[in-house]
Amino acid sequence: MNNPASHHNRQDPALRNSLYLRLGALASMLAISVLLFASDQAATFNREARLLLAVVLLGSGFLLLLSVLWQVHHQLLQPMDRIRQWAARIRSNATPEPLATTDNSSASNDLVQDLNSISRRLLGRGAGAAFSGEDGPGLEDEALKILYDVVSSINTAHSLDDLLTRFLYTFKRITRAQGAAIWLELYRQEPELCASSGIDEDLLLPERYDVRRCLYERAATEGKIWVETTLDKCEKIAGRRFFEKDGIGLVSVPMRYRGMMIGVINLFLDSTVIARIESFRPLLSSIAHHLSIAIERFHIEEGNRDHLIKEERTRIAHELHDSLAQTLASLRFQVRVLDETMHQGDESTTWQQLERIENSLDEANTELRGLIANFRAPMYQRGLVQAIEQIVSQFRNETRIRTYLQKDCVSNPFPKDTESQILRIIQEALWNIRKHSQAKNVRILLRITPDERCHILIEDDGVGINRQVYGSPGEHVGLTIMRERAAKIGGELRVESEPGEGTRVILEIKHRKPEQLRS
Repeated sequence: MNNPASHHNRQDPALRNSLYLRLGALASMLAISVLLFASDQAATFNREARLLLAVVLLGSGFLLLLSVLWQVHHQLLQPMDRIRQWAARIRSNATPEPLATTDNSSASNDLVQDLNSISRRLLGRGAGAAFSGEDGPGLEDEALKILYDVVSSINTAHSLDDLLTRFLYTFKRITRAQGAAIWLELYRQEPELCASSGIDEDLLLPERYDVRRCLYERAATEGKIWVETTLDKCEKIAGRRFFEKDGIGLVSVPMRYRGMMIGVINLFLDSTVIARIESFRPLLSSIAHHLSIAIERFHIEEGNRDHLIKEERTRIAHELHDSLAQTLASLRFQVRVLDETMHQGDESTTWQQLERIENSLDEANTELRGLIANFRAPMYQRGLVQAIEQIVSQFRNETRIRTYLQKDCVSNPFPKDTESQILRIIQEALWNIRKHSQAKNVRILLRITPDERCHILIEDDGVGINRQVYGSPGEHVGLTIMRERAAKIGGELRVESEPGEGTRVILEIKHRKPEQLRS
């Protein structure tokens, strides 16, 4: 192999020596001219000899000057202009074409070769060594860097749309793709375009069904990376070109999760990159796998959110049915009675009925305010105990029931979701006391038992649970919801009550200390 350093040592002095020789000859001619015409010896030459000598010296000097200018332009200025244009393409993030050498004698050829080598290395660092076509001991490290960039873009997303957009931007930048698209098989139907970049949207409209299928069908049906070295097939179907630039092909990467196809990634890459596709197939498959996991995670979270919303709506419907709906039904009946009383002309009975209606409206207003307060779950940055204090204070002020709160718990013993469920259970218990118990005193106890369990007690001295009205305690909607909430956080809820003896609601949860939560 040739040694680049020795090659430079041959070429660079040759250019310098050539210029020095021409400039030295030019300076010598100038010195001779000065000596001949400025010295006393000039008189020994006749007029014709001096004129001939002047023409020879001036002609030779002019030719030497032209040769110097030609060499500077051809071997310095012209190559530098091409290098400047090449550098401008790099600054504009365009993929530069390799610099072409001029001729074997040009001193800039070595510089051009070095710049082309640097360009390939820069592309390798920007897109990973796998996409630059360079093999070597750092290939695995570069692949890990690419995976890190992609996974980082996935983990910072806060919604499915944001996930796909971030991923597409990162992946397109890494691979230096001209365009990219992501297709997802939503609800096991035909894949739908969920994100795209660098592609004319008119080519991907839903009515362009054949064009869309041309982009994802082979990868989706065969379940493996599909490569098209040119876009001729899809462009023929579309009736127009996808990109102005020539030499663009298509790489379609399937996304699978637990053996099921969930979508396809399209990458529109330069033919020079596609020619090396075999070297980074595993990397593309790994990236697609990470994206598949993230997409399924968002689908699961979306399903969980829908389930929680459905549960909360069911609970609201139950609460409205058990309270406000029954009061409004009673009001409707009372209005009918009032109408009949007014037709009978009984003024005393009419005023009595109006008073009942007014009391029922007050009750409906109280129930509505109680429902609004119950559906709120105030959690404060100071922790669960402070939130419970706020609820108890509000309950005490609105009901005028003597309410006592005893605290023997650490400030933040549980995760936020567990704290929210505990708060909901206490709210539900207080709401049932307000609504049904006719209690005069309420006691709430928070403490940690010796066996590291959080013990929460809500008891009242009211009428207890009337089985004839509500059935067994476990069949009452509010109590059922409380038990379900306790089960979600790994707790146990018991309800102890006898008619006329008040009610005790006991919640026990395994206590987790803050240092356990951090571990």
